[in-house]
Amino acid sequence: MGMDQFEAHLDRGWDLISKGDFKGAKAAARRALQANKRAPEAHHLLGYCAQHEGDADEALEHYREAISIDDGYIDAYLDAAEVLIHPLASFDEAIAMCNEVLEFAESDDVVVDALMLKFDALLASEQRDEAARVLDSLPRGPYANAQQSFLVGRALFESKRGAEALPLLEQAAKDDPDNADAHYYLALACDEASDRRRATLAFLECRELDLRAPAAPFALERETFQRTVEKAITRVPEAKLALIKDALILVSDVPGMEIVADGVDPRAGVVFDAMADPGAPPPIAARIFVYQRNIERAIGGVEQLEDEIASQIETEIDVAVSQALTVAPTVTAPPTKSPSRVK
Repeated sequence: MGMDQFEAHLDRGWDLISKGDFKGAKAAARRALQANKRAPEAHHLLGYCAQHEGDADEALEHYREAISIDDGYIDAYLDAAEVLIHPLASFDEAIAMCNEVLEFAESDDVVVDALMLKFDALLASEQRDEAARVLDSLPRGPYANAQQSFLVGRALFESKRGAEALPLLEQAAKDDPDNADAHYYLALACDEASDRRRATLAFLECRELDLRAPAAPFALERETFQRTVEKAITRVPEAKLALIKDALILVSDVPGMEIVADGVDPRAGVVFDAMADPGAPPPIAARIFVYQRNIERAIGGVEQLEDEIASQIETEIDVAVSQALTVAPTVTAPPTKSPSRVK
């Protein structure tokens, strides 16, 4: 099997990924490895497949193998850093990976990719001052593509620099209208700027794009997810569990457009509805909506599902109690993993 076939297998693998066929892409990568057992590109492709199928450990193993074969393989470093940030939460190691790339990066677009991942790792590890310094070291735009404009805009917004973020997020949403993340952060920035109408429209666009996107590779059937929700609720501490006693648990994909238009975050994982009057006996809410797609977006694999559901329900109980049960709780933006870079 010659180099032409090796390249053909790699090209086919990335083409299958663009169509959402990770199983087929893995088969193509393995055929490429048969042609060249020391090919870092094939290990990188296998790692990318594993990452997007929710197997972070296998992904990292392949990325490290690619780097061991070619210690200048930038994409393997950056994708490894992405996995280390989410879901593995190995922030120091991710920062070290980014710093290695920055030592030999020769183009501004590589510098931006590495700095944005470093920013995410610093922010996630509560090193806000260091994260702010990363933003100050960014090359000036315009950036290489719409995804980079989005990533810089998102980072600026998360650093409380919404006025600077807004034009970049507007540009990203315009240049890549199918990027749900760009519309989501554009909505957040518009809301911060008190432009509620534009924020609502951008949130609704994000919701539509999220619904059109493929489900997570590890997504469960609805009945199985419902049973997982029921098991997850038993993990909530007993004192808090008493506050949602007998509440009706309902599962859907994402919040309905009507409640998004009323101000609910389209990426909320859990929403309490029909809130009780102050001082009324439990339950504090008559209905609890759990949104499967949004829960699955916040995790890296199915093994984290019960913990995530329990955590979000517990958080919503705390929000409801802290607001003294006088109004329906404002849903805070759920945690999001770092959006993938453009390949």
